[in-house]
Amino acid sequence: MRGSKLRVPAVDGLRPTPDRVRETLFNWLGQDLHGLRCLDLFAGSGALGLEAASRGAASVDMVERHALLARALREASQRLGADAVHVHATDALSFAASRAPGSYDVVFIDPPFGLAGMHEKALSVAARIVDPQGRVYLEAPDAASLRQWAGAGWEVLRSARAGHVHYALLRRDPGAAREPSAPD
Repeated sequence: MRGSKLRVPAVDGLRPTPDRVRETLFNWLGQDLHGLRCLDLFAGSGALGLEAASRGAASVDMVERHALLARALREASQRLGADAVHVHATDALSFAASRAPGSYDVVFIDPPFGLAGMHEKALSVAARIVDPQGRVYLEAPDAASLRQWAGAGWEVLRSARAGHVHYALLRRDPGAAREPSAPD
């Protein structure tokens, strides 16, 4: 699947993750994702989820509300033989909220930049559904937003910028997850 050209319908506001950013992200994650459970919220073009599948992910849930994009994602996964991919044509946050705690090893979050509060809501639901050792990828329109959204409860493992895209790989902050110790 790597190297295959995705056919993406022209949809207003769609921002496929640039090739250079994808390459960096998968270098950060490690080239081999065998056995990992991935969630591509706001899947859009499907580039992240399909790339995860091509690198051996055990399962990839791709969530895209836009019917035309969801249909294109199904067609692409069939054409590429990506049997681990499951496309869900529904609201991303509702889908994520319905998942069991610790359901995913990797969660990709790249919502439309113009939707107020969407990054915070997505990170909040990701905190519950990502495995404690899992990772979350986040794209933002600027560095200040990225720092803000990746704040409380998250540790920024890596971050970078490519053109107008600021992105980071996060994990739950082990210090924020600790319960206060009981008095002796």
